Amino acid sequence: MKIRTAKMLAIAAVACAGFSCSHSAAPVADEKDFLHVEGQDIVDSKGEKFYIKGTNLGNWLNPEGYMFGFKRVNSARMINEALCQLVGPTAAAEFWQDYKDNYITADDFEFIASTGANTVRVPFHYKLFTNEDYMGLNDADEGFRRLDSCVVWARKNNLRLILDMHDCPGGQTGDNIDDSYGYPWLMTDSMAQRQFVDIWGLIAKRYADEDVILGYELANEPVATYWEGEERDSLNAALEPLYKRATAEIRKHDPNHIVLLGGPQWNSYFGNFTDSSFDDNIMYTCHRYGGAPTAEAIGSYIAFRASTNLPMYMGELGHNTDEWLNEFANTLRDNNIGYTYWPYKKINDSSMTGVAEPEEWQCLVDFVEAPRGSYSEIREARKLCSEQLGKELLRQYVENAKAANMLRHESYIKAIELNK
Repeated sequence: MKIRTAKMLAIAAVACAGFSCSHSAAPVADEKDFLHVEGQDIVDSKGEKFYIKGTNLGNWLNPEGYMFGFKRVNSARMINEALCQLVGPTAAAEFWQDYKDNYITADDFEFIASTGANTVRVPFHYKLFTNEDYMGLNDADEGFRRLDSCVVWARKNNLRLILDMHDCPGGQTGDNIDDSYGYPWLMTDSMAQRQFVDIWGLIAKRYADEDVILGYELANEPVATYWEGEERDSLNAALEPLYKRATAEIRKHDPNHIVLLGGPQWNSYFGNFTDSSFDDNIMYTCHRYGGAPTAEAIGSYIAFRASTNLPMYMGELGHNTDEWLNEFANTLRDNNIGYTYWPYKKINDSSMTGVAEPEEWQCLVDFVEAPRGSYSEIREARKLCSEQLGKELLRQYVENAKAANMLRHESYIKAIELNK
C-alpha cells in the first residue's frame, strides 16, 4: 500500500530523530489501528480480518418521511416546510435541534454495541457542512459537532464508523432520499461537483488521524433507476470521474482511510466502473431490498468483486420478514460480504428499535399529507391539526425516540444475528 507505507516511513524517521534506532523502540501508547483493504478483505493494523456487521443511523441527520409515518412528504426539505407551516419556523427549528440532540445519543451507541454490532454507518446531509439552512441551523460546524460525538461514542463502545454522504450537493440520486429537486444534478452541475469535492476534503482534513472511522462513503445510491437509455448511460459515466476527483482531494489530507464507492441505480449496478486501481485503499458497496436472499440473487455483486479483487459491502438491506433477514445475513457471511441493516430506528417496526407513535400522531400526519400547494390550501390544512397540538406531538415524538423510551424489536435483532 504505497500511501500508507510512505507515511509509516515518515513517522519512523521522525521517531528516530535525536535517538539511536539500533534498539527496539518501546510500543507507542496511542498507536493507531486504521483498517485498510487487502485483496477482498478489510484488515486491521495487525493484519487481522475485520468483517463489517452493524446498522445505519438513518433518519437522524437525513430525515425521511416514511420513518415518521409520512408518505407523500418524504424528504427533509418537504418535512421541514410542512412543520414550518404548522407550528412556525422558530418552533420547527427548535424541534430539529431537540431531535438531533436526542434521537441518537451515547446510549444508542451502547445499545448497538450490546447487540454484537461492530460498525455504524452514519448517513448525513452535505448541508450540515455549509451555511445553508438545514434542520434549524445555518452553521457549517454542525456536521462536525455531530460526527465528533459519534467518534467519541464509537470509541467508548469499540465500534467503527462509516461516514456516508447520503444527500450530496445538487442531489446524486434524483429522488427523496437525497433531498434533491428530482434530478441527479450532481452528475451534470460543475458547481455542485466542486462543493461535493471540497466538503470531502474538509471532512478528510478533520478526521485524517481518527482510526475509529473505517472509511468515507462518497455518495449514497447515485443515479436512481428512473432514467433510461443514453441519458442513464451519461449520468452513470459521470460517476467514476467524480469519485476520482473526491478521492484525490481526500488524499491531500488523509492517506489512512478506506474510500467506499457505491454503484448507480440504487447501488446495484457496477458496469460503469472501469478503473479499480486509481487508489490503493478503495472498496465497493452495494444495496439490496427484497428478492431472493440467496447468493445467486447477488451473483453480479460477487462477480464484480472477483473482477476487481476488492471488498464488497452491503451498506443497506432490510425492510423484510425476520426469516428473510436471517437467511440473507447468513448468505452474506458465507460470501464474505459485510453488512449494515437499514435502519436502526424509526417509527414503529422493521428496524432494530422503534419510536412509538404519540397519541393523536395521525392528526399531524393528516396535516403533513394534505394538499398544501397554495396558501389557501395551507390555511385549509391547518384545520386538521392545531399549532398547539402539533408542538405537543413533536415534543412527544422526541421523548419517545430517546434510548430510554424507544421500542426494542427483539425478534428483528435476533434475526440479523449481529452477535454471530
